[in-house]
Amino acid sequence: MSGDSIVEGQTQILIVLVLYLSFLIGFGIYQGRKAKSGKDFAIAGRQLPGWIAALSERATGESAWALLGLPGFAYAAGLSAIWVAVGCVAGIIVAWTVFAGRLRREAEKYDATTFIDYIARRHSDAEKWIRILGSVTVVFFFFFYVGAQFLGGGKTLNALFGVDPKIGMLITAVIILPYTVLGGLKSVAYTDTVQAIVMILTLTIAPIVGLVYIANHPDVFAHSVSSALEMSGPEYSTILGGLVGGAAFVFVIAEFSWFFGYLGGMPQLSIRFMAIKDEKNAKLARNVGVSWTILAYIGALLIGWIGIAIFGPTGLEDQEAVMPSVMLKLFPPFLAAIFITGAIAAMLSTADSLLILSATELSENLLKPFVYKDDFDPKRSLKLSRITTVALGVIALVTAYLVPSKLIYTIVGYTWAGIGDTFSVIVIMTLFWKRFHGRAVPPTIVAGLLFTIFWISSGLEEVVSARLMTFIVTAVVAVIATYALKPREAAATA
Repeated sequence: MSGDSIVEGQTQILIVLVLYLSFLIGFGIYQGRKAKSGKDFAIAGRQLPGWIAALSERATGESAWALLGLPGFAYAAGLSAIWVAVGCVAGIIVAWTVFAGRLRREAEKYDATTFIDYIARRHSDAEKWIRILGSVTVVFFFFFYVGAQFLGGGKTLNALFGVDPKIGMLITAVIILPYTVLGGLKSVAYTDTVQAIVMILTLTIAPIVGLVYIANHPDVFAHSVSSALEMSGPEYSTILGGLVGGAAFVFVIAEFSWFFGYLGGMPQLSIRFMAIKDEKNAKLARNVGVSWTILAYIGALLIGWIGIAIFGPTGLEDQEAVMPSVMLKLFPPFLAAIFITGAIAAMLSTADSLLILSATELSENLLKPFVYKDDFDPKRSLKLSRITTVALGVIALVTAYLVPSKLIYTIVGYTWAGIGDTFSVIVIMTLFWKRFHGRAVPPTIVAGLLFTIFWISSGLEEVVSARLMTFIVTAVVAVIATYALKPREAAATA
């Protein structure tokens, strides 16, 4: 590609990016203008339409994973990438069909404004410690998660336009903070919805065009996905990646274990369930969420495999560059720019959701109850939430500048097991086991986090996935704590 063509492509991507992000900021501020209280800010007043809640949850849950990570994994692993997709899709379907409606009803019943607020109100016999441990844990991990998104934004802008990564991180923060601070969850949900629509268009249109492209272009590695996988060797063309025996079993379990984190334990996803307006909208949300997921995961896998057909299994230095590389092959620069911009915006959807969740958990569960015990009106609650959001956003940005990126990504790596699996166990037992009580929750949180850190730090993650082991160990601790610790008589078990 000539230098002029590269500059022209960058210019078109930049124009699309500026227009798209300007629209997102304006749209988010417009939608969030009605936030009048902390409850409006934290949980959108529990008035989200079903399709908005579903698309927002999907954009937050998948973000750059569906557009960059999973296609990259499919490109690197071939057919065996299907196992991680099966684990994720199964978990998401169970989340929407089993947990979403129940969590919505529970949030309404207990008038909960955040994820930890619900667990604390539901288990009033240990409410104080649940608020402290739960909120500190979520805020700590998601604080680094936000920093990781800022790092990712900086790297992406550097790769696309040669912008200094540190300047790119600042630009990312400046894009996210205005609508997040002003509107809270409602702003974030509506901007996420736009991004989910762009994502699903990318993940459905690109595979169709890609299959036609490889079938009709002589200069590609293979003319169909199946022949591309076959030509790449057994590690690409077999469902177990060429592995046999125990190695194959461990591989399948490790990839499928993503399933467990989706069972109500990721706060940024569960809060969307809790914010749905009513039962009718909950059913609509379930249908939209499940349909979107199935289409998106099929599309993401196909993009990775089409990448093998176009470039060959060793044609790309960076596997996660397969989606933008395929887009630039299939579409004119302007259309490719729209799809690539969608990937960038999807990353922002994770950052804004994590930021709003961290801020509301901190302000609603720690600052509001323990700093302002009396005379705390809705306007003061909203002001506190906004100040907390700005503070966390700035601190996360400074952390991303000062803390080594390897350490940030290491801490983020603990999140799915340490938070997702731990709180999945707590949510499952809260909803489905009447004997489970509040005094069993704090030791369950502590055990889940400590075990995750031990398991990953010791290197045992390479043997058996922490996503599986944390779920099992946390469940065992929860059961033991339920029987070993007696619930306080004063607590009402609703």
